[in-house]
Amino acid sequence: MIDLRSDTVTKPTPAMLDAMAHAEVGDDVLGDDPTINALQERCAAMFCKQAACFVPSGTMANLLAIRAQTEPGDEIICHPESHIYHYETGGFAAIAGCSIRFAQGERGIFDADTMASLVRWDDDHCPRTRLVSMENTHNRGRGSVWPITTLHDVCERAASLGLKRHLDGARIWNASIASGESLCDIAQHVDTVSACFSKGLGAPVGSIVAGDTKTIARIRHLRKMLGGAMRQSGILAAAAMYALDHHVDRLADDHANARHFADGINAIEGLTVDLRAVETNLVYFDVESHLGSAEELVQCFNDVGVKTLDEGPHTLRAVMHLHITRTIVDEAVVRIARRLTSLRDHGAGQ
Repeated sequence: MIDLRSDTVTKPTPAMLDAMAHAEVGDDVLGDDPTINALQERCAAMFCKQAACFVPSGTMANLLAIRAQTEPGDEIICHPESHIYHYETGGFAAIAGCSIRFAQGERGIFDADTMASLVRWDDDHCPRTRLVSMENTHNRGRGSVWPITTLHDVCERAASLGLKRHLDGARIWNASIASGESLCDIAQHVDTVSACFSKGLGAPVGSIVAGDTKTIARIRHLRKMLGGAMRQSGILAAAAMYALDHHVDRLADDHANARHFADGINAIEGLTVDLRAVETNLVYFDVESHLGSAEELVQCFNDVGVKTLDEGPHTLRAVMHLHITRTIVDEAVVRIARRLTSLRDHGAGQ
């Protein structure tokens, strides 16, 4: 089975498991797990922030950043295709008590003028615009990378308007590798940044939130409130540390494999990839309606040992990751092509 559903399906490598097994641990709730502390200090320095906090998931990382920087009744500006809106169970409303206003833009990226036009005026009738949230890379933007000047312009304008800035950096290491920009440059003008260890980096669990000391102290308090504080979590931090040491630079291989897969898929009759949109490790491809719905084709491809996800009525997603080699990419394309040929032949026979 070739699993291209997500880069979250990776399993720890033997070397990562060895690092976990030999991790020095303590009690993170009491603040004395040395591996957790080392990871948090490393990530704070990596993003050029004062402090960082390890959390179980990217969803919790984003929610904590939102809740720590807003009050119930505040409004968040984000893109309508944002992960915090589509895939985080409405936590911004249920837990943080915020509403959302959408900033439109191509492939998940909006500009400073669009953002500024959405800031509420000072009136007792209006919610208070408080936070701007960006996502880099942008999942539903087909793995798009924010141009650094656009990102900085949005952040600087938001700061001038008194707004907090959060960057959902679940795949920020992919953004850095693809753009050549450092993590510090990408996160330079945001108040908080989240990053995920269990996607492209291949760790089993965990994300980080980085920001100033006061905000991270607030996030640590809220993490406890939401049940995200763990005890000997240095075992998980050891996996993240190993991933940072060994799995960052190899993300370029995932990007190259994504482009290779996209070329192969685009050559199959009835499937189309916008090759310009393949910037990182995500490949979205569209299916001509006569072949069936995306949901139906997910099952068809699964039958021949290729797992994908449907991302719309006629759109599928495939993700390259730690366990996918160039040989596996070629095999996946062959299996998909054969399955579609079989579907067409069956249709012609009818």
